[in-house]
Amino acid sequence: MSKKWDYSDIQNWGPGRHEVGATIPESGTADDYETGGWRTDRPVLDMEKCNHCMICFWGCPDSAITVKDSKLTGFALKHCKGCGICKAVCPRSAIEMSNEKIACELEEK
Repeated sequence: MSKKWDYSDIQNWGPGRHEVGATIPESGTADDYETGGWRTDRPVLDMEKCNHCMICFWGCPDSAITVKDSKLTGFALKHCKGCGICKAVCPRSAIEMSNEKIACELEEK
């Protein structure tokens, strides 16, 4: 006899709240975790080159690309782990990867 799962609170989904393999209302993303603290490189968007095709948005494994009104606005760096997929898939070379340490030092000035 198969076990019946209780999905009555599925809209209150969160990490560790349901059995492994449970159906969830949305995919898990970095919205639940801050993974950006250990990256060595960060993405930098050149707005003059970007045509807002959204290919980088769909390629990002951590939902770290921010969008407003169907246009890219930048990166949620607390979620970005610096994998560079966004740069690799951008057809217009509008994204470059910058050294995290140098970028942080420039921001502090």
